Amino acid sequence: MKKFNIRKVLDGLKEVSSSTPSVQVGPQENHLFHETLQSDHFQLCKTVRHGFPYQPSSMAFDPVQKILAIGTQSGALRLFGRPGVECYCQHESGSAVIQLQFLINEGALVSALADDSVHLWNLRQKRPAILHSLKFNRERITFCHLPFQSKWLYIGTERGNVHIVNVESFMLSGYVIMWNKAIELSSKAHPGPVVHISDNPMDEGKLIIGFESGIVVLWDLKSKKAEYRYAHDEAIHSVAWHHEGKQFICSHSDGTLTTWNVRGQGRPIQTITPHGKEAEPNTETEASSVVQSFVAWTCLSPFIIFSGGLSYDTVGRRPCLTVMHGKSTAVLEMDYPIVDFLTLCETPYPNDFQEPYAVVVLLEKDLVVIDLAQNGYPIFENPYPLTIHESPVTCCEYFADCPVDLIPALYSVGSRQKRQGYSKKEWPVSGGNWGQGTLSYPEIIITGHADGTVKFWDASAIMLQVLYKLKTAKVFDRNRSKEDKGSTEVSDEDPFAIQIMAWCPESRMLCVAGVSANVIVYRFSKLEVTTEVVQLLEVRMLSELNETDSPDGGGEPTSAHHTPGASPHTSGPPSQPSTSSNNSDGGNMPCLKVRSTPLKQSAGYQVDLVIQLVWVSGEPPQQISSLALNSTYGLVVFGNSNGVAVVDYIQKTVVLNLGTVELYGSNDPYQRQPRSPRKSRQPSGGLCDINEGSATSEDRCKSPTSGTVTVFHFELLYFCLRVLYLFVFLATVLLSVCPPRGANPLDHRDNSFSRSRSSSVTSIDKESREAISLFYFCETFARKGDSTLTPCLYVGTSLGTVLVLVLTLPPAGEQRQLQPVIISPVGMLVRLKGSVLRMALLDSSGSLLPPSFDPWFEPNVTTDGEEKVPKRRPVSVSPSTSQDLSESQYAVVCSEKQAKVVSLPSQTCIYKHNITETSFILRADVVQMTQGVCLACFCANGHIKTLSLPGLRPLLDVNYLPLTDMRIARTFCFTNLGQAMYLCSPTEIQRITYSQETCENLQEMLGELFTPVETPEAPNRGFFKGLFGGGAQSLDREELFGEIAAGKASRSLAQHIPGTGGIEGMKGAASGVVGDLARARIALDERGQKLGELDERTVAMMTSADSFSKHAHEVR
Repeated sequence: MKKFNIRKVLDGLKEVSSSTPSVQVGPQENHLFHETLQSDHFQLCKTVRHGFPYQPSSMAFDPVQKILAIGTQSGALRLFGRPGVECYCQHESGSAVIQLQFLINEGALVSALADDSVHLWNLRQKRPAILHSLKFNRERITFCHLPFQSKWLYIGTERGNVHIVNVESFMLSGYVIMWNKAIELSSKAHPGPVVHISDNPMDEGKLIIGFESGIVVLWDLKSKKAEYRYAHDEAIHSVAWHHEGKQFICSHSDGTLTTWNVRGQGRPIQTITPHGKEAEPNTETEASSVVQSFVAWTCLSPFIIFSGGLSYDTVGRRPCLTVMHGKSTAVLEMDYPIVDFLTLCETPYPNDFQEPYAVVVLLEKDLVVIDLAQNGYPIFENPYPLTIHESPVTCCEYFADCPVDLIPALYSVGSRQKRQGYSKKEWPVSGGNWGQGTLSYPEIIITGHADGTVKFWDASAIMLQVLYKLKTAKVFDRNRSKEDKGSTEVSDEDPFAIQIMAWCPESRMLCVAGVSANVIVYRFSKLEVTTEVVQLLEVRMLSELNETDSPDGGGEPTSAHHTPGASPHTSGPPSQPSTSSNNSDGGNMPCLKVRSTPLKQSAGYQVDLVIQLVWVSGEPPQQISSLALNSTYGLVVFGNSNGVAVVDYIQKTVVLNLGTVELYGSNDPYQRQPRSPRKSRQPSGGLCDINEGSATSEDRCKSPTSGTVTVFHFELLYFCLRVLYLFVFLATVLLSVCPPRGANPLDHRDNSFSRSRSSSVTSIDKESREAISLFYFCETFARKGDSTLTPCLYVGTSLGTVLVLVLTLPPAGEQRQLQPVIISPVGMLVRLKGSVLRMALLDSSGSLLPPSFDPWFEPNVTTDGEEKVPKRRPVSVSPSTSQDLSESQYAVVCSEKQAKVVSLPSQTCIYKHNITETSFILRADVVQMTQGVCLACFCANGHIKTLSLPGLRPLLDVNYLPLTDMRIARTFCFTNLGQAMYLCSPTEIQRITYSQETCENLQEMLGELFTPVETPEAPNRGFFKGLFGGGAQSLDREELFGEIAAGKASRSLAQHIPGTGGIEGMKGAASGVVGDLARARIALDERGQKLGELDERTVAMMTSADSFSKHAHEVR
């Protein structure tokens, strides 16, 4: 029996009783448009990933190719060459990368993963691919070592054994170093996992094996036995050779460094504790503990570099890297824990003089390169875009095909913000070549951050470079302690966090809204100014009206407060009485205090106006949910769950302050009645922290009042149900659809994405708390049947309604400075299912009509003492030929569920398309492609869809990325020419394209990691070393480890998996030692295959001949 659902019955009643009739699509309109966009113009693919690798775990460097590789805990690989040359790869298993090894100057990389697999990557192609994989079944991998110019990879395991792998075929050798043969026969204890493997720089036949327990073994590969053993009481972290191969140094868990002679007597020749404390008389001291330790030892001028070794008893101790050079010791403090580090030397030969010129330090959230050749060890200026996460990203905007003069202007003012004191040398990671793509147009990405900063990035030509950084927190008084500065989470301690941004690239006007219910308007200037008093407007927005409220809602202009500490005035309708709490002026106070001292503003974006929502009756203001600006009209509009406010930033006045219900007037389809405020309300929305934790439920802004808050009763008015039998189910309905007292009806919208969104109104509370979701400025036909274009403001709500406000603007020039702007609500344009996400206007031919704007002008006084006055840009109107048509414009409206195209001025819906039924849309944008205009949508179920305009024909539907957290929903952006982006991790931006043209040209646009470079010559042995045999001794590893001498390894030990790179990838790696051998092996395989086929044919011919002979004898 089918279950009866009372909610569906109510939803159906609401649809029937709705004042808006169902729209019928007019098929007769189809022939009016010739849409040029087709499905063939769309293809979805990833382009490039920017930012710091999230949760790094390992690092490697090719000293000849000068390429840096970083592995992460999620199995990702990030490869860096010269600035602008980056590459991202991903292991399918997603296991952590525990170690990386370059085949130096061979264009290949070996990666070892935590799932006990080893992979060989081919770097000779623009998108690296795996050639071979080897999966260990019975032992866990702990360490790998690949000698320079060798094809044999040593792999140490948790059991203490060492296996050897041929990197050409990725097959195991039968040669195995067992732990019980490496240690003393008399020792009964297991030595622990292998933590280090390296060969003697002067003798390739001698191998150092370090075990975790403190035992080090010098293994003779030829004789297959341990030549020397070295034991220490403390666990070993790392081992490093002297380049002459006579000594090595070990780092231990107790903070000590021990130096050993290769032909020693079992005791170290030197033991030092660099950060140990001297014992005081009659006291006992404990050795300092090492947190993490690696060692690099060089010897022309002795260098010992290590991390860790500091004592635990120091409170607030920061991670450090210690550089011991001769008799001097430098301790370099780091901002984050050290993951790995390595030294950079010019020579790749381990038996050559090691002169390190830099050390690369991989931190948990940063990459630092230190110049060892200059006094004071300055760091290099990092050219990569690795500071995206400097403060957690809270919102993003993406703009393609920007004005050509915009990026130079931002770079000009941003270059003055650069820090000083960097190394004067060039960035040492300089490998690879840039791409040669021809598709290049100005692209800008803007990121808003939790600390109130706004960063502008040049994203042209699939590169990323920071242009300019704006600190919005300078406008306010900051009372935060220094301890809070290093926080990496978006929480209540981030009152300056950016929530929404609105930017006009042509006029360079910027408007940002913060989580503390504040809006800041910025102008761009090339001149530095000092603002004596920051212009301030305090707006008082109420969610409900008192019984004495006037229904007209007309707002009187309110002057800006020039003194932030002054008593705030009520902005909005004069009929709204001022309420107060126990504190005389605490009932109307903002969440943040604007600074009262003069503000020095550098060239760039300078604050023009600050707008703040104030506390009302002891209740915090609701967070701003929508924001827009228009430079032609000089207006900024913002809204939340309470209503909408329009501010004239030229006259610094509030033009309109209305509740959402008042926008409908007498045409409210829900017939809502005013009610008294709630006892307490939480700000709507919420931001996700960098560690993907849930946002806290406390208010982001603390109440300025400390007295008792007046208690109001929570009352709801119910709809009159026309069907009598529905009263029986009324109690069930109230329990299932009404939210609990004090809950925010918008919280579930921001924090839960698993439910199905319904356009029907099933909650009385939701009806009365309709939020503003979108604004759109335009010049269109305001009323049905109008014949002239009028400046308008479209207002979209969370219930799918689009309302129209008519703007009456004074003439440009001096009158614009004096006469007020008048705004009149007209009524409702259209209703859709779900919250309104995007609106746009098309002309009669289906082309996009961009909003009007004023060109940028210098707002500050020029050298002549005259102030430049902006000239209003005439708004483009449809050509005269289109005025003869009955329909001149088409409004495109997209909600969470569907899209509609409305013909203007008849206000008839001519196209309608239900984009999703089971999910809902997170982001929608009307974008300009090369061939036409389309609507791009990203759904919560991971689908990316595009629809033609105005016909709303589906052109693309790809299941790309399931929504996993709020970060993706908050940062996903579409832009023109088929580009899109989102934050794939708290530290990385992933850019994608849905344009077929860009996908076809992507291969040319990508940079090349591998470039042909001559391998440096080996160091000269010298006459006497060559005469007396003191030079480096080579080893024929093929003879030792080959199948003939060592036999075959056990098949159950590891499984070989062919990679996706295939044999073509192997043919690409056809230079150098390994490449030549690989090419020869391929040729032999092909020759063997041909010989095998010839042999089979010969056998077949012999069989046929024998058969013929037998038949011949039978005939006789």
